[in-house]
Amino acid sequence: MSYQYHTKGTCSTLIEVELEGNVVKDVKFTGGCHGNLQAIPKLVEGLTVDQVEQKLSGIHCGFKNTSCGDQLAKACRAALEAAQA
Repeated sequence: MSYQYHTKGTCSTLIEVELEGNVVKDVKFTGGCHGNLQAIPKLVEGLTVDQVEQKLSGIHCGFKNTSCGDQLAKACRAALEAAQA
């Protein structure tokens, strides 16, 4: 299942998440820091939504209250909830 999440408070503007059940299969970011946003998807592929949330939720970027990683955790949860609806 593929899901598009519009980010809030980050340089990236969109995260596309592909789940198989509750496992992350693919992640693509639009905008943001090119190097980091190539690395993050590679690190979370194969993890469950719960594992992504445990690792990335609450991370801040500079003085922002969120980060691309934090937004990815939110996107994964939103994708899983949409799939279960």
